[in-house]
Amino acid sequence: MTRNIFEENMEKYADPEMYDHLYEGYQKDLAMIVEWAKSSQTIIELACGTGRLTIPLAKRGFQMIGVDLHKGMLERAKQKASEHKVSIEFLLQDCTKLTLPVKSSLIFMTGNSFQHFLTNEVQDALLQSVRQHLVEDGIFIFDTRNPLLHELAAVDEYEQTYSDKNGDQIMEYHRDEYEAMTQILHCHTDRYIYQSEALIAKEQDGISLRNSYPLEMERMLTGNGFEIVQVYGDWDKNELNEKSGSLVYVCRVSK
Repeated sequence: MTRNIFEENMEKYADPEMYDHLYEGYQKDLAMIVEWAKSSQTIIELACGTGRLTIPLAKRGFQMIGVDLHKGMLERAKQKASEHKVSIEFLLQDCTKLTLPVKSSLIFMTGNSFQHFLTNEVQDALLQSVRQHLVEDGIFIFDTRNPLLHELAAVDEYEQTYSDKNGDQIMEYHRDEYEAMTQILHCHTDRYIYQSEALIAKEQDGISLRNSYPLEMERMLTGNGFEIVQVYGDWDKNELNEKSGSLVYVCRVSK
């Protein structure tokens, strides 16, 4: 049985409210999802997190199912959906082993969540699981980072400062190391939390992210029963090139 080791790779999502504080305002991916959405069918979001996209789509009148493997993120999503007075079915499931009550004409997964599937076997299991829950000619939209060699060639160390949801000052020290044989980027963070310039807490976390190259993606998608309708270099639909930071795929179930 294929094991999704993402279950052991979720330190970054320990604080769903902080996740919202940092990312809830990002909406660049929403326009393309709306463009492909059909109001007559249930839409499925995988790795929906705290409902960053699920909720605004539901507010537009679409019938939504949100799926995630992280219980805390889903509880936050349910709370927010209630506050926004929208009805969404949130399900705690492994995306590589979906057992959903419907098939859809549109499934999507954004936020580079594809990178959490770290092995060939798990990537294939995800795509097969998605395909089984799409109707004929159904569409799967997702993104992943475009591996840029100059960014992966050396250990990357950098600092980041920001304010958290309580107004405390956060200083983060990041160290990213790329493992070429597995194509996995291991990201480590040391976090220092200051209140009125006094250090009040120290934290550490990490995450591992798989990098997949365009030709590798093409073979993987076609091998798992998809045809690529379009691939972009970002959510603004700019043409993919060697400097693009993202790979944004629109795929259709092949006949």
